[in-house]
Amino acid sequence: MTGATGGVGRLVVDELLALGADDVRALTVNPAEAGLPAGVEVVRGFLGRPSTMPSALAGMDRMYLAPVIETNAEVCRMAAAAGVRRIVDMAGAKGDHWQAIEDGVEACGVPYVHLEPGEFMTNATLWAAQIRAGDVVRDGYGSAANAPIAVEDIAAVAARCLLEDGHEGHSYALTGPESLTRRERVLQLGAALGRELTYVDLPHDELVRELAAPMGEYAAWYAAGLRILAEHPQRAVGTVAQLTGRPAVTFAAWARQHADLFKP
Repeated sequence: MTGATGGVGRLVVDELLALGADDVRALTVNPAEAGLPAGVEVVRGFLGRPSTMPSALAGMDRMYLAPVIETNAEVCRMAAAAGVRRIVDMAGAKGDHWQAIEDGVEACGVPYVHLEPGEFMTNATLWAAQIRAGDVVRDGYGSAANAPIAVEDIAAVAARCLLEDGHEGHSYALTGPESLTRRERVLQLGAALGRELTYVDLPHDELVRELAAPMGEYAAWYAAGLRILAEHPQRAVGTVAQLTGRPAVTFAAWARQHADLFKP
């Protein structure tokens, strides 16, 4: 387990244990502060520093690979040399920024499963400061529609792909259960909070300036993606339900569960 204390990786650990795995090894930068469950073997290491990886990889059969583009190819080669027999990686849509993850995994020769999630529901926290401050959300491309996914669902799929046979060689696109516009998501956040939120649709350049506070240097990149999404909406796919046997989490349910993130 790489990225074992990250937003997805930590949940993969929990899913593996819930499914009965009893030989989980978790990689973390600081084992003393990892807070991982009892019974998990915790080892020190960092994907971004391959020199720390050999002891973590020794004796490992299957690996969940968190996305660190800069060192991905080297770590994958090390995993192959160590005898790892399956890599389940988290990347993104084919051909996008994260394609290098899948390329590195396939080049190393280890049987793989590619997980290709779309936007995370947690990205809605981009609006948290505005919602805590008032009832107006200044955003852009309000009609841009996609099907954001809960990180819990990504973790549930990843755990099953690690434990179950028959997934090797597959690329799984992962989304939430419904495609929503950005304006609809803001309205659903308001419903979860018991408030009426107003969505203000900004022009592109003004949106980039608005996003600069929460996103920094990635603001222009994110806004450009929204412009494309407005022209080519993302539809929902049922992969999560097919692989886990339960419905994917809806955005409305996620908003209710995480309402405190948006309260003053």
